[in-house]
Amino acid sequence: TGPSGIQGKPEQRMRGCVLNPSGTTCDCGRYRKVVGQLDINIGRLQNALKFIKNGILKVQETAERYYLLVTESRAFEEALVSCRLRGGALAMPKTRDANRLLADYVSGSGLTAVFIGLNEWERMFKEVTLSPLGGFAAWGPGQGPPSGTNNSSCVELLNTGSWGPAACHLTMFYICEFPKTRRRVGAAG
Repeated sequence: TGPSGIQGKPEQRMRGCVLNPSGTTCDCGRYRKVVGQLDINIGRLQNALKFIKNGILKVQETAERYYLLVTESRAFEEALVSCRLRGGALAMPKTRDANRLLADYVSGSGLTAVFIGLNEWERMFKEVTLSPLGGFAAWGPGQGPPSGTNNSSCVELLNTGSWGPAACHLTMFYICEFPKTRRRVGAAG
């Protein structure tokens, strides 16, 4: 080893690079290149994910939720379980915009109707989450919540955007919804 060099401040800027306390300089150009390549790779992965969501799975989304049209005929209770096993719930549009998105989704898939997450519970309609049906409803002309007297205490979303009664024991396609999880900035993990 040679003689010690000039004692400087622990951190100095030297041609855009930090001189660290050990006295060696970093190779900032190399790190910038690595970071640039990582940015390119992240962009490619985001595009691939978008293709999978929209091109293959044909997932629809709003700011709060993802929606997946499941083309497996199931009775209402089986559709509920299937959505839960996928990590979601049977879709329940709570706004006019979400209802229109789902109706367009159904129509664009060539279908006429699908189950949504609404059924009769103790003669009072509640969402599947057992919270009272809120301010939004899209019952079709002359329709309303099914009475439950004709084995139609479940609800279907028609490709027109209207809701109508559906027999719970019949099998039909359905839409699952998944909340978008938001990562906190600075969260570990």
